[in-house]
Amino acid sequence: MDIRIGFGWDSHAFKPGVPLRIGGLTLEHPEGLAGHSDGDVLLHAVTDALLGSVAAGDIGSFFPPGDPRWKDADSAIFLNLALEELQHAGYRIRNVDITLVLAAPKIAPVAGEMRVRVAELLGVSISQVSIKAKTPEGLGTDHVAQCHAVALVERVEEPDNLKSISDVIESQRQLEDVVDDLLASVHGVPKRRTIAPVYDTEDIT
Repeated sequence: MDIRIGFGWDSHAFKPGVPLRIGGLTLEHPEGLAGHSDGDVLLHAVTDALLGSVAAGDIGSFFPPGDPRWKDADSAIFLNLALEELQHAGYRIRNVDITLVLAAPKIAPVAGEMRVRVAELLGVSISQVSIKAKTPEGLGTDHVAQCHAVALVERVEEPDNLKSISDVIESQRQLEDVVDDLLASVHGVPKRRTIAPVYDTEDIT
């Protein structure tokens, strides 16, 4: 099984006069997060984790912060692109583990709802999404929200890679031939006699 890990990190300073968007939700808080887009620090970190897992660059390489097209954009757009890159590379998500670091607001009361929303955006079950929150004690970053995200992805087995039944049968015959040769040469065991059909197959119509 081909497994890969991607890590993402992002940070945004708080800013008055804008809504606070984290994890695809709008939270009640006097300040939002500054950013060219909606400033969703969680979705940005997860986007980078997914892109990193398949070595597809980072969020800035696809959505430059100076590009006016992404002004106040919903960060779900960025996440969707990362999911497309993941799919094109032949991988799918096993699980994501997310840690928010911020002084306020408290994330615990909305963590369940946030997990549901992130799972919806990723197209996975809620059991595959973990969201935790820590306070930045002693870091001097009380006016900043940070997010760390780790994504575990696995390669999707393509149907074309599965052998046909005729290939399996042929391989089995070759294996039996090898075993017969070994038994005959090492132990003097005679090769198994092939039983000929009692009818002429050419007469079958």
